[in-house]
Amino acid sequence: MKAVVVTQPGGPEVLQVQEKPRSAPAPQQVLVKVHAAGVNRPDVFLRKGKYGGAPTEPGLVLGLEIAGEIIEVGAEVTRWQPGDTVCALVAAGGYAEYTVVDARHCLPVPTGWSFEEAASLPETVFTVWHNVFQKGQLKNGENFLVHGGSSGIGITAIQLAVALGATVFATVGSDEKCRACEKLGATRCINYKTHDFEAELEAEGVDVILDMIGGDYIAKNIRLLRPDGRLEFINAMQGPVAEINVLDLMARRLTLSGSTLRPRSAEFKAALASDIEEHVWPLLAAGKFKPMIYKVFPLSEAAEAHRLMESSEHIGKIMLRM
Repeated sequence: MKAVVVTQPGGPEVLQVQEKPRSAPAPQQVLVKVHAAGVNRPDVFLRKGKYGGAPTEPGLVLGLEIAGEIIEVGAEVTRWQPGDTVCALVAAGGYAEYTVVDARHCLPVPTGWSFEEAASLPETVFTVWHNVFQKGQLKNGENFLVHGGSSGIGITAIQLAVALGATVFATVGSDEKCRACEKLGATRCINYKTHDFEAELEAEGVDVILDMIGGDYIAKNIRLLRPDGRLEFINAMQGPVAEINVLDLMARRLTLSGSTLRPRSAEFKAALASDIEEHVWPLLAAGKFKPMIYKVFPLSEAAEAHRLMESSEHIGKIMLRM
């Protein structure tokens, strides 16, 4: 089978399409013929060898989310059968014509969704659901702020938060991206290149913030939080170090937390998938969440997809089609 591998840590040019052997599913796995895979920011960090402080192993096949057709099931799998169409979260292996997946990490392709649309869901929905709703405990009627609102994470967070009754704010880097976020349901979107989001939202206050930027955003986020506010980190693109006033945390009983999804256990991801199917999949069926695909590349152009990701020009998801 054809697969995109990281030949060595570096720029997009280190991605190469190579022939790899097709794996057979273990007892609790399914083998999926991949039709589409999502391109995500962690893929870029893995390509550079910088994800979570651990070096990227040579020959790694990138890809954290896929959609396709099950062609073989392991001996202990009872839910799925050959011919079922699924989307799934994977720790690696998505940029390939076939991949094996823990059967518990699969979810049915939503009715009426294409494979590209379905493959745009797992990495972002799993990340947002865990951080914003499980850990952040965002509730109906609360104020929510997401940075990078036009990213895959951002468009997911906006739509889920709106669907579940929150008032949503976002930050992005252009007026065009602001309009896109507001069309998705954000009450207000701030162009950080022309306005200071802290000054713009100071009068509102925020209950939950999802931050992938870090750097000088950290102190601003803390100052914006209402009493009992929650700040959740999923990246630190501007830098991981900041000076904070602990008295702010004490006086307003603030919670600061963060997570990375890829290293979590298979059991954790299985429980998360079950919770998402119960709470998020009905929102998809009801039309309260719509996919936003910016561009689809063939597998052979994975390097170009990464260049687009790093440019941050996109609004929504970047996908690969097998």
